Amino acid sequence: MKSEATTTASVFGAVHLGYLVIETNRFADWRRFGTEAIGMHHDTVSRDLMRFRLDDQECRFLLRRGPAEDVVATGWHVDDHAAFHEIEARVRAHGVPLVQGTDEETALRGVERLLRFPGPKGIAQEIYTTPVKSTEPLRMLASGFVTGDSGMGHIALTSTRPTQIRGYFDTVFDARLTDSIDETISGVKLKIRFLRVNERHHTIAVAATRGLPIDPIRTRVQHLNIQAATLDDVAQSYQRVHDLGFDMALSVGQHTNDKELSYYARTPSGFEWEVGWNPLVIDETTWEPSTHQGISDWGHLPVGRTIVDKLTQFRVGARSLTRREDTVPALSGAGIADD
Repeated sequence: MKSEATTTASVFGAVHLGYLVIETNRFADWRRFGTEAIGMHHDTVSRDLMRFRLDDQECRFLLRRGPAEDVVATGWHVDDHAAFHEIEARVRAHGVPLVQGTDEETALRGVERLLRFPGPKGIAQEIYTTPVKSTEPLRMLASGFVTGDSGMGHIALTSTRPTQIRGYFDTVFDARLTDSIDETISGVKLKIRFLRVNERHHTIAVAATRGLPIDPIRTRVQHLNIQAATLDDVAQSYQRVHDLGFDMALSVGQHTNDKELSYYARTPSGFEWEVGWNPLVIDETTWEPSTHQGISDWGHLPVGRTIVDKLTQFRVGARSLTRREDTVPALSGAGIADD
């Protein structure tokens, strides 16, 4: 339940994934991965900053030099000032601090104004209303990417406290549960919940182990997704990833729930990057949540995993038992029933 101090106007449908900020010291590898493998437009800003574009928005991925090797901020495009102020009011009403982005920060992200506040797993959440459009023609190997009303894709998190993460995105963005998947991987039973904030089947996925609450993923995000314009774009980028020697995490396959055809590559920072095509678009008048068995109808087979990889993942999971996951309690909500 949301605090009585918050207002009641829904922002569902007015929020779209707009950009991601990644911190890395592997600039040469990331430039090659982003441009030559995935096929995005690249802009060098400085020795310590670079950006990727998918469309006419000036920035979709901002990479800054630093040790995290992870996504450190999520940028949310909000349709109008009314929805922007509604989200701001909710965060303030729960006693969570907001910081206004500096002129340099807004310029780097290609937006006119932004507000930042804490998010789950230490990923800062940033909201903005007006993206800056670039007049520079796109230079990229891909024919295009699908953004628009659905946003630019999705992010997936692993969590030991999935109910609190669902509560967070419900409190802030009125996120809705689309569906769930039960899956067993290497003997570990998982529940994956898919949350939508607009017509895209999901913009946030939250995976959790059943039973002992462990987090087997080192990075804050398990993977991120972008949507290719054509099936040929998926196939050609898959071939480029392979030919250039980047690690493939999962082969081409099709998901059970959103029917997206995709593959997963491993980024230079270690988290996975999904390139997909043609996922379902939700019809709010008819959709009902359901639970699927298994993540894929076909394909999505692990590529090149060794016993060393599995042992490393086990050690990461074991270490997660000794640290508390940050869910931003003030915004994590109450009354979201587990399923």
